Amino acid sequence: MKLGCVLFIFLLPMAAQISPPREKPSGYPAHAEVPRMELAAEYLVHSLPGPRGVIFIKDYLIVEVAAYPAISGADWKADQFALRINKKGTGLLPQAPGMVAASVKYPNWQQRPTVIAGAGIDDKTVSIGQPPTVGRFPGDPTTSRPIPSRVPEPESPTGEGQPLEMTIDEICRRQALHDGSFRKPVNGFLYFEFSGKLKSIHALELLYETADGTKATLTLL
Repeated sequence: MKLGCVLFIFLLPMAAQISPPREKPSGYPAHAEVPRMELAAEYLVHSLPGPRGVIFIKDYLIVEVAAYPAISGADWKADQFALRINKKGTGLLPQAPGMVAASVKYPNWQQRPTVIAGAGIDDKTVSIGQPPTVGRFPGDPTTSRPIPSRVPEPESPTGEGQPLEMTIDEICRRQALHDGSFRKPVNGFLYFEFSGKLKSIHALELLYETADGTKATLTLL
């Protein structure tokens, strides 16, 4: 991919829950049965579903994982998963949501390429993560606009309050796979840091392994 990729947040209707698990495991391209549950997964490349659309996360490969437990329930942890590329090595380990959010908010952190987030508001654009443009003279219209911590909601015509926009930190945290036990289908997103070229990936596998030796491989690509 070229440097300076642009991150877009496409405005879509707000959902009560960002992205619940699909009705059945068959709704996902990859599946694997393990004791007490069935796992399902889909490789989303750099795309993370958000409350208002898809967010492009340049420096991470993103995998949605869902679990469908037996009647007795099941449990999982993010560190039980790894992403193996081209069938080499033990795989990449998932990264914390805060690391992912930081890569969007602070694109120059750790010598990263510039990433720009844009959200349209009444035919205008608010940029997040773009280096500020220095004005050539006082009042220069090309100077960067101030960056709000949240994208404000338009006022309701009825005067009723609107829900606050979620920050990138909140989106990454809410969407992440959360450790714990469950008795109903659950899902979560795993973030794997990757700075290489997508065309170099010829095979992709999500590896699952527990402390007691239970293993599974979900072929994503």
